[in-house]
Amino acid sequence: MKISTMLMYDGNPRNAADQVTSWEKAGLDTVWVAEAYGNDSPTLMGYLAAKTETVEIGSAIMNIYSRTPGALLQTAAGLDNVSGGRAILGLGASGPQVIEGFHGVPYAKPLARTREIVEIVRAGMRREPLSADGEFHLPLTKEQGAVTGLGKPLKLLTKPERDSVPIYIAALGPKNVELSAEIADGLLPHLYYPEKIGQVMGEPIAAGTAKRDPSLGKLNIVAGGMLAIGEGPETKALLDFARPIFALYVGGMGAKGKNFYNDLACAYGYEKEAAEIQELYLSGKKKEAEALVPTEWLEAANFVGPASYIKERVAAFEESGVTSLNVTPVGADTTALIAELKELIS
Repeated sequence: MKISTMLMYDGNPRNAADQVTSWEKAGLDTVWVAEAYGNDSPTLMGYLAAKTETVEIGSAIMNIYSRTPGALLQTAAGLDNVSGGRAILGLGASGPQVIEGFHGVPYAKPLARTREIVEIVRAGMRREPLSADGEFHLPLTKEQGAVTGLGKPLKLLTKPERDSVPIYIAALGPKNVELSAEIADGLLPHLYYPEKIGQVMGEPIAAGTAKRDPSLGKLNIVAGGMLAIGEGPETKALLDFARPIFALYVGGMGAKGKNFYNDLACAYGYEKEAAEIQELYLSGKKKEAEALVPTEWLEAANFVGPASYIKERVAAFEESGVTSLNVTPVGADTTALIAELKELIS
């Protein structure tokens, strides 16, 4: 199994990015860069490419609405060039509050857009002229809204480092998971509970895999949580640091009736807790919401405890299909934690 981490930063992101160089030496395989409605991910990914030598650098995620397929292609090709073939294009639909509120773009047809973007980017990396006649129209004709009608099929001007980049998709809902299992190189689920994920994603993954092009190889799954290795109650108490994240996603990452993470909590069997967490969170009672996050879920989704327990959790993730553990190391020496985890899984 690989080890990956999400670039976490508070204030100046360069400080967090600089930390990745020591994690790389300790055995980190992949670093993921989010953007949501903060800093864009390609800028930090380019910075990381210059600071590192072997670690893979992925976006997690760039949304499928705020950039055209051509712009996503340019980003993928450019990042792969500057990193020497280490780029991963992580895509996702995000949510209506971000897409319509921050970007001013209609949140429509996420599945169709995702499929077509993947097709266009893959063709573009092979330096084929871009063409599409679905959710996107390439080239754009006057009948489709062009002003001049002078557009023509163009191929990528520069030569990419590779003729393909791995494309990972963030997915939670059954249809999106099925699509990801069919067309993507990897899947990026969140708040992952390995012992229960089968009842949520098992059927969609199987359905998508049945339609998967064999040339894509096995579907990679990237999932994990907080990493803290140690004996005693003081280590276990660190689980409470994960509560705000779970509460944020289940309670505040979307409106009532349109929160994919709340739906996920319900699918795991936490319907009552999910409703209460959302009600409290949206009412501004964040601490009360955090207290209701089930401890059972926190323990299952994170790697917090003695080394022997961590090995058990790693085995559970691996058995569920995870190919890369995405961890957030917590402690005085995070580099040592990455190294110890690498030793545990080797």
